[in-house]
Amino acid sequence: MSEDNIRGVPRGAAEAPLSILELATVGEGSTPSEALRDATELARRAEEWGYHRIWVAEHHGMPGVASSSPAVLIAHLAAATSSIRIGSGGVMLPNHAPLVIAEQFGTLHALHPGRIDLGLGRAPGTDMATANALRRSAEVDPDEFPQQVAELTGFLDGSFPPGHPYAKIQAVPRGDDRPPIWLLGSSGFSARLAGLLGLPFAFAHHFSAGNTEPALDLYRSSFRPSEVLDRPYALIGVAAVAADTDEEALRQVMPGALSWLRLRHGRPGRTPTPEEAQAYPYTPMEREFVRDRLSTVVHGDPQTVRDGLEELRKRTGADELMITTQVHGGAARLRSYELIARTYGMI
Repeated sequence: MSEDNIRGVPRGAAEAPLSILELATVGEGSTPSEALRDATELARRAEEWGYHRIWVAEHHGMPGVASSSPAVLIAHLAAATSSIRIGSGGVMLPNHAPLVIAEQFGTLHALHPGRIDLGLGRAPGTDMATANALRRSAEVDPDEFPQQVAELTGFLDGSFPPGHPYAKIQAVPRGDDRPPIWLLGSSGFSARLAGLLGLPFAFAHHFSAGNTEPALDLYRSSFRPSEVLDRPYALIGVAAVAADTDEEALRQVMPGALSWLRLRHGRPGRTPTPEEAQAYPYTPMEREFVRDRLSTVVHGDPQTVRDGLEELRKRTGADELMITTQVHGGAARLRSYELIARTYGMI
């Protein structure tokens, strides 16, 4: 596998590749069909604007997120584009049999050779009751993740040793090459594992900002060269919202903060409108939560956002930035990504 399938190429005046993490957010007053159409339009525009890749996240039981089936959505987005890389950010592997994922992504790779990424996470992406329904068992141990990754790799590569229980099983379709595997994480577990396996690593800075630098340090110090990579390659997911003015950016970012607050209260729902977020009767504790949440979101006019992204990239040493934008409505999301691309001279 060529490292060119992993390492991105900066565009315009950007010093590192910029990519997108998409959740197919369903806004209040909208529908999942509209959210998925918006995600498709975003993929098309992202390709035009010079973003390197777009990944979709696996979440379950969340009315405001329509990306519960990454493989299905990846197939649709890849068919609607021609060059941008499309992948999972990520498939929550404990929810699935590794053979099923090998077959799904073998099919995607056969349909769109050289464009598919397989990002893997070990969290359920939902509450435990839903996770148990997905898995048909409450016995899944997240510490078995390394074994699951090894099994998935064995199916994708046909590399089980003689005598292995799965040595005679073929994941079909399987070609001469396969999608690159990324490990995703929000703590040190997957960082260390990615380093030991010599795989690329994606860290969820957008919801675990305090762990970013320790996890990246651990990844780099643990890294062992492999057939996949000769040196570490790490991207970080970062929440960002750009608008024409700082005031408009703050207005757009508040619905995402309220969505996080409701999720914390165990009441996930569709992304509220800016007006609903402004009118919400926050308690003092809730206001503190929102302030803390906003401190992790790079938001403002285009230059403010670029400055914030660059400060984060230089501070963490990230090789790539993957931007996620949780706002109400596809138009505002498109506008934010366009402004970021323009301020980096990508278009």
